[in-house]
Amino acid sequence: MNFWDDKRVIVTGGAGFLGSYVVEKLKARGCRNIFIPRAEEYDLTKEQNVLRLYQGFSADIVIHLAAVVGGIGANRENPGKYFYDNLVMGAMLMEYARQFEVDKFVAIGTICSYPKYTPVPFKEENLWDGYPEETNAPYGLAKKMLLVQSQAYRKQYGFNSIFLLPLNLYGPRDNFVPANSHVIPALIKKFVGAVEIGENEVVCWGTGKPTRGFLYVGDAAEGIILAAERYNKSEPVNLGSDLEISIKDLAKLIAGLTGFQGEIIWDITKPDGQPRRRLDINKAEKEFGFRASMDFLKGLKMTIEWYRENRKFLERINYNH
Repeated sequence: MNFWDDKRVIVTGGAGFLGSYVVEKLKARGCRNIFIPRAEEYDLTKEQNVLRLYQGFSADIVIHLAAVVGGIGANRENPGKYFYDNLVMGAMLMEYARQFEVDKFVAIGTICSYPKYTPVPFKEENLWDGYPEETNAPYGLAKKMLLVQSQAYRKQYGFNSIFLLPLNLYGPRDNFVPANSHVIPALIKKFVGAVEIGENEVVCWGTGKPTRGFLYVGDAAEGIILAAERYNKSEPVNLGSDLEISIKDLAKLIAGLTGFQGEIIWDITKPDGQPRRRLDINKAEKEFGFRASMDFLKGLKMTIEWYRENRKFLERINYNH
């Protein structure tokens, strides 16, 4: 009677950071028919490739994790690309899932969709109360259109799709490429590198005053799986933890964990991004029994350890690209 035993599942982005954890959890639950469209073979911003995907693999469930994404710097440099690629990829994947009578579509949004000055903690009903933070608004709005599409398709076609809003993710196997990494891997890379070459100062972006919450990637994967199993409504649901920490305190914490004892310099010419982020996480627990379990300090230590063990390999890949 296992939910996943007979399910055929497409996981877009299944070879990526979050996707690799989702696929591992699916396999652990007994799912044997998983298809991961690789970017080299399936550019999902092209309609013919989306059509070919559904023609080639008859899916019961689609978990759409694929995204063109990055940190503040990457968002500032690629607003058009991040808007277009995420918008058309999501829209076509859901439309063809409907046409091919897929039983369920799990859409993954982003916390960047919330208004810049959302009251803390962020509640799902606040999602439309204002414009997102400017540096990542094109990405956030493109992903939010999946929610509009999900609700419209349920109303008109009875199509079963759900929309989840995960908090900033971190963990082993994260993206450590400086051009488009997020804050935790970016800080880990800076401090580990500074310790190795004996630098006595590290420069970080912004003022350090904004706050962020973080969700361990394994917890996020568990939340997505539970929602796929148990949640069948189009109202958005936050996936996160109740953590809120300032970027300044986060930098100090990572500095300590990596052994950096020098000075942290804040480059206030760089943008801060959204002033505060903390999620209301009650709905996920109520609707499908999800609550994050990873201790933040333990998760950070695991991430730093993984980076140190894989650093040379990662740098070689980045250099070759």
